[in-house]
Amino acid sequence: MTLLIFIFIAYLIGSIPFALISSWIFKLPDPRTYGSKNPGATNVLRSGKKIAAVLTLLGDAGKGWLAIVLAQSFAPAWNMGDEAIAAVALAVFIGHVFPVFLHFHGGKGVATAVGVLLGLNPMLGLLAIVTWITVAAASRYSSLSALIAATLAPVYAYFIFGFALNTLAVLLMASMLIWRHQANIANLIAGKESRIGQKKPPV
Repeated sequence: MTLLIFIFIAYLIGSIPFALISSWIFKLPDPRTYGSKNPGATNVLRSGKKIAAVLTLLGDAGKGWLAIVLAQSFAPAWNMGDEAIAAVALAVFIGHVFPVFLHFHGGKGVATAVGVLLGLNPMLGLLAIVTWITVAAASRYSSLSALIAATLAPVYAYFIFGFALNTLAVLLMASMLIWRHQANIANLIAGKESRIGQKKPPV
């Protein structure tokens, strides 16, 4: 029962829609109405308001990190270990992807996944961030950067954790993230994918 409570709280944390919150703060259109229609930092950036995109990025990453840190802090008191941490990692990520507050239509989970990785292990998160930045600098494609970082994240996790529940959680999270990028993969193949900073005016 306690594990279910941890999972439920993590899911609710993940469901907090920072893209909509930052858009409301800066009086921007609902990010679900323009660009990729995805409530995430990359799409908010298309509004032209960089600070709103940064706030979205920090919020989405922060909630992933916060859920893990809370689990790490309180799980031992309830005689739980890695199983609780791994479950919370998946729950907060799923909360972002399928948020109850947005009728289960959320973002793709890149920033939240990074926050989770930083919470699990700072080096793991840093490796994922460096991978994303390197690919983004070379290609200017946010989606390609996310796909490559997601593909390598389980590899990084294996070298840090070995065969462990945390590694399995990272693998499942990465698989879901890649699945959420199906449309982007098709656009990349077709040469139609938008590059970072390419503005699509709100409609």
